[in-house]
Amino acid sequence: MQPLKHNADKKIDPAEPTKSASALASDEAEAIAEHFSHYLKPQLAQTELLKQQVYQLRHQVYCEELHYEEVNPDHIEQDEFDNRAVHCLIRHLGSNTLAGTLRLIVTHNDNELLPMEKFCAHAITDETLKPRNFLPHQICELSRLAVPLAFRKRQADQFSGGATGAINEQVFSTQELRFFPYIAISLYMSAIAMCYKTRRVHIFVMMEPRLARSLNFVGIRFTQIGPPVEYHGKRAAFYIDARAVRKTLSPGYRKLLALTERELFNSF
Repeated sequence: MQPLKHNADKKIDPAEPTKSASALASDEAEAIAEHFSHYLKPQLAQTELLKQQVYQLRHQVYCEELHYEEVNPDHIEQDEFDNRAVHCLIRHLGSNTLAGTLRLIVTHNDNELLPMEKFCAHAITDETLKPRNFLPHQICELSRLAVPLAFRKRQADQFSGGATGAINEQVFSTQELRFFPYIAISLYMSAIAMCYKTRRVHIFVMMEPRLARSLNFVGIRFTQIGPPVEYHGKRAAFYIDARAVRKTLSPGYRKLLALTERELFNSF
């Protein structure tokens, strides 16, 4: 079977911007926003049951698939920061399964450190953009981005069959597969929406520079504040002021952010 194609045979993978991906026009992004909610739903884990599902998904991704952490008998991945975190998730409506999660860790006083301050302080070399330069109630850190294998595989691989556990159209429709590369972007949209809601305008994150380039491509322009270090692979410290995001997003992705805000906060 041929790889998934649409719009003049252009394959779109925002995880790896290419010349064809950079040609993604505003109307294409707007179409994604219009149809995204047919298949995927942003949510907040506001109940203990949903939080347990988030921890189970993180165990699946971080412990079983990527082997970043040790597998544990309870099949949950949880740490000291979860109690002061807001957990965002994306649910696949067709199967009612979690397609991804991301958490937003907050601080309330100067004694509470962000994870990057506790474990990767050496990774922040820009003295002007250290978390301690801002008020505790205005900062947060995004972490534990987890998208399970079924939803993060390249579109071309999803049709390859073989022993990779590749997805086929008996599991997900061709139309649904079109939206899966946008799950990570939508998780960041969810986190940014929460930052607006809670006025946590100074956002920090340890991530792969490749992901930062991808987010920059859609208008989420993180500033790198230190060199890459070894932290579950090569990652660097990044910063963004949430107030700038609405200005830098392309019109189509602003629409996706607005959709995400409606989905998240209509449940409040």
